[in-house]
Amino acid sequence: MTDHTKLRLDPIDADALEDLADAAGVAVPIEQAAVWDAYDAAIGERTPWGRLAAIDADDKVVAVIALTEYAGRGFTYVWAKHGPVWLTTPTADTEKALRDELRAFVASRSPHVVFVRLHAHHEADDLRPLLQTMTYDETVEVDLTPSEDDIMLAMGKTGRKKLRRTLRDEGFSLTEERGISREGFAELYDIYRETAGRDGFGIYPAEVYYSMLETLGDHARLFVARRTDEAGTDGPGAPGRAVSWVLSTFYDGVGQDYYGGSNLEGFETNAALRLKWYILMSLKAEGCVRYDMMGVGSAKAPGLMGVRQFKLQFAEETTPVDPSYDVPVKRMTYRALTWALAAKRLLKGSR
Repeated sequence: MTDHTKLRLDPIDADALEDLADAAGVAVPIEQAAVWDAYDAAIGERTPWGRLAAIDADDKVVAVIALTEYAGRGFTYVWAKHGPVWLTTPTADTEKALRDELRAFVASRSPHVVFVRLHAHHEADDLRPLLQTMTYDETVEVDLTPSEDDIMLAMGKTGRKKLRRTLRDEGFSLTEERGISREGFAELYDIYRETAGRDGFGIYPAEVYYSMLETLGDHARLFVARRTDEAGTDGPGAPGRAVSWVLSTFYDGVGQDYYGGSNLEGFETNAALRLKWYILMSLKAEGCVRYDMMGVGSAKAPGLMGVRQFKLQFAEETTPVDPSYDVPVKRMTYRALTWALAAKRLLKGSR
C-alpha cells in the first residue's frame, strides 16, 4: 500500500504540468497555466516562481502546482492561485505532506519568502487565515453541457423569471468587445469605480485590468451591455452608453468571472443578469462546459454576501470549493506581520 504521507517535489515546466493534468482528466485552472505567466510578468511586483510535481513513494504524480512570487510591503510570498491541482483525491495527510515538502523546498530555494499561499480542502494546524485579502469556500457554477432551455430551467425560480423579463427588453446591445482601446476601457473603469463605491470594495488601477486583456489574448474576454435608447437614469443618455460589463476568462473548457460592474442604470435595468446569460450562451457555443462565478458569501466570506443573492439566480445551490490559506515558511517573521497588521487595523478602527 502506497504511503501518501511521503512525497517529493520535482521541478517541471508548463507543458509537463498541462500533460500530467490532461492525462488525469483534470482541467487546469488558467492561473496554473503558462498563459498566466505573461499576465503576472506584466503586473509590477509579481514574478512567475516555478512549477512542481508532487510524487508519491510509487513514483506516481499526485499533484502539480504553479507558484508566483509576490512582493508585498516589506515582505515576499509565493502564491499558488487555484493550486495545487490534485490529480487524485487528497486526504488530509496527503495535503499536509505536500505542504511540508513545499515549505522546505521554498525555504531552500528562496530563503527570503515569508509564506506560501495555496488552497486546501482539509483544515489543519499549519494553515493560517489569509494575512491580507479574502478567500471563499462557496461559489456558483453553471453546467453548460445541457441545452439552453435546460440551463434556464436549472436556474433559481426568481432568476429565471427576471431573466425572461429582461430578455424582452429591446433597449440592450450585448457584445464581446475585442481590441478595445485604453480610452474605450476608461468608460468601463468608471463603471467599476462606481460599483466599488456602492458595494464598498477596493479596486486596482485601470492598467491591471487592461493588462489582463492584452496579455491573456483569447483567454480573456470582455463582454459589455450597452443601452440603445436615449433615456438614462439621470436624464437623457447617448445611445451606445455602457451600463454593465464583465471580464471573463476561458481556459481548458472552463469560463469564470474575474472582474465587472454595473452603474445605477444597469442596476435598475437588470443589465448584469442579461449580460451574464449572454456570456453563458456565447461561451457554451465555443465549447465551454462549466462557468464559475468565482465566489459567494458564506460564514468564511462575509464580505461576499452582497453578490450571493445575484449569483444564486443562476443555480439552486452553491458549490463548495477549497479556500486559500497561508502557510508560514519563516514562522517568526510571519507572526510579526500578523501582529503588525492586527495593530494597524485596531488603530484604524479606533479613529
